[in-house]
Amino acid sequence: MSSAPLAGEQFRPQWRPGLEEEYAGLSATLERLLPCLEVPLHLPWIDAIRRLKRERGAVVMAHSYQSPEIFHGVADVTGDSLALAQAAAECDAEVVVLCGVHFMAESAKILAPKVKVLIPDPQAGCSLADSISAADVRALRRRFPGRPVVAYVNTSAEVKAESDICCTSANAVRVVESLGVDEVIFLPDRHLGAHVASRTGVRLHLWDGRCEVHETFTRAEAVHARERFDARLVVHPECPQEVLEVADFVGSTSAMGEWIAREQPARVALVTECSLADNLRLRFPDTEFIKPCNLCPHMKRITLPRIHACLRDLAPEVQVPEDVAARARLALERMLDVGRAEGA
Repeated sequence: MSSAPLAGEQFRPQWRPGLEEEYAGLSATLERLLPCLEVPLHLPWIDAIRRLKRERGAVVMAHSYQSPEIFHGVADVTGDSLALAQAAAECDAEVVVLCGVHFMAESAKILAPKVKVLIPDPQAGCSLADSISAADVRALRRRFPGRPVVAYVNTSAEVKAESDICCTSANAVRVVESLGVDEVIFLPDRHLGAHVASRTGVRLHLWDGRCEVHETFTRAEAVHARERFDARLVVHPECPQEVLEVADFVGSTSAMGEWIAREQPARVALVTECSLADNLRLRFPDTEFIKPCNLCPHMKRITLPRIHACLRDLAPEVQVPEDVAARARLALERMLDVGRAEGA
């Protein structure tokens, strides 16, 4: 009989004999990315989570902004929003634990409706998703009749359901141009929208949404990183225009990794969420990462103990009303179809 505690009971995994030897490779990896004193604290949780994953037939998906002990320690699928959406659409697991923010878990449930989708902390939200509602989208349609709505994936299921197609920062330009029209409504991030508008002839009507992580970066901080550390500046397009203007490269989380692989800089400053640099350092040991970064308070609500409790209790489960899910699914699938048509 299982001795696992009931929901709500305290649980802390114990160090067991052989744990250090069993996870020697992972320990060596994490010691390169985290203060070494933290690693022995994480290993019992990682071990307990991996055991529960097998018992539950579960897949753990983690966004690139998750901390290294999650990203490298327990995740089966990792990547940016587009990669996680594609993985969800192709998922055949019984249970998916989405280590990211709430809109990502909703997207996974929408694209894999028969899968039990869990999120370790349902309070892991997003300032962009909170900046716009379904009623706002309907008002925009009345203001700009006949213009298609392109919704960044950093939106709620209700907003996606009111939109024509979704996009990520990685494919936004391709999605906008795939519509074959002169004007679109683009929401909710004003900075990403302005960046997309600068790279296409399509006119974008923008919403005034902003990411609380990227919005606070300044031109002075970016320039200081370059001048003080002789670093190349790689910037996320959700940053203000003044920061994008001084960048050596502007791109999504996945595009940042591709640029580093191509350019192989000696030093690079990633102007984005802090954990991306932590996770990329493993791929690029010859590049020194400078971090003029901000932590996402919502992403950091996801922790190893919460992942364990989520798997143990099979809760909290993400649910999307079917009428909303059906319409949101069309917007997400149209986005994925753009990539398939282009071989992306």
